Amino acid sequence: MPRPAAVAPVAPRSAEPVHPAPAAAGEPWGRVTEDGTVSVREADGWREVGQYPDGTPDEALAYFERKYADLASEVALLEARHRRGGAPAADLRSTARALSDKLQGAAAVGDLASLEARVSALTEELSAATETEAAAAREAVDAAVVARTALVEQAEALAAKDPRSVQWKQASADLASLFDQWQAQQQSGPRLPKATGQKLWKRFRDARATVDKHRREFYSELDEAHKAVRDQKSRLVERAEALAPRGEEGIGAYRELLDQWKTAGRAGKKADDALWARFKAAGDALYSARGEREAADAEESREKIVAKRELLVEARTIGDEPDIAKARAALTNIQRQWDDIGRIFPRDQERTLDDELRKIEQALRGREETDWKRNNPETKARANDMTRQLMDAIQKLEDELAAATKSGNASAIAKATEALDARRAWLNALGGS
Repeated sequence: MPRPAAVAPVAPRSAEPVHPAPAAAGEPWGRVTEDGTVSVREADGWREVGQYPDGTPDEALAYFERKYADLASEVALLEARHRRGGAPAADLRSTARALSDKLQGAAAVGDLASLEARVSALTEELSAATETEAAAAREAVDAAVVARTALVEQAEALAAKDPRSVQWKQASADLASLFDQWQAQQQSGPRLPKATGQKLWKRFRDARATVDKHRREFYSELDEAHKAVRDQKSRLVERAEALAPRGEEGIGAYRELLDQWKTAGRAGKKADDALWARFKAAGDALYSARGEREAADAEESREKIVAKRELLVEARTIGDEPDIAKARAALTNIQRQWDDIGRIFPRDQERTLDDELRKIEQALRGREETDWKRNNPETKARANDMTRQLMDAIQKLEDELAAATKSGNASAIAKATEALDARRAWLNALGGS
């Protein structure tokens, strides 16, 4: 395709165009002179836009009309981007200014004034949108400053805690979370003013450094404490293991060592687990010796248990003996045999058997106490005196009842009868007739 010659400033020509462009609103937008000079119609007249000497007038106009179409497409595209949204208004306004500059004196044929008007109107809209975006951006920056400040204050709060009261596993996780949030806000949030951002970062960094320092110091002190406890428990383990030759007799000493173990403190999970395994094994050996002895004792107690059960069968018949003295003698004989049989293992079986014999002995003691109370001279004397008093009272009430009956006084009869019945009941309770 022939290329247009470079356009140089020329004086307006009076020659008529050889081939005017198609009319727009009744007037053509372009014309071509005989020498191939192309002009565009503007509000104040015709302006030359270039020359196309090596082609036909139609080709010359088509070339510059395509230039116009390209500009119109750029304007339409910019309008569409503004309508769709998403692109910053400030960027679009910069594009609009550049496009407006291209339209000024553009080498194109078409309604350039309408394009300039559209770009101008769009520029005004974008200016207003830019101000709105700027305000929103300022609000976003303010909100980001508040959010970053909150992260800083939380980090500083962690740094201000007493290291001895901090749960360091949780505190480390919290600080890591704060740092992750800081990085996320820095990457996806608005850019803070340099001075503000540096100031907040310095506070956050200093708080992290303080927390790290406190954590290192805490664990250093903890390591020292663990070492002291580890040494103490190691000595307890050695003493516990030294009890092994004593067997069951070493259990008491082992329990004392166990009390010391419980108050020794922590030596760290790994060390504690290893030392405890040795300490427990030493104790298990002692208790195992006792278990073996108890098993042997239980085996030896089988015949003793049978013998004591046979004595219980015999002792249960004592309750049928009416003579308390004979019952006591029989029980005493059984108790002597019981003691001669000796201790029984396991102890719970011994306690069960002893309880059975104790019930029989308590039943006999109850009979003895009742008999003693009944035959005690002092008790008998008091009972006889009470009996005489009741018999005298009964005789008197019988006389009163006879008098009341004779007189027909119902109230006196009822009162005397009630009192007489009560006295007779007391007399029966005392064993009187």
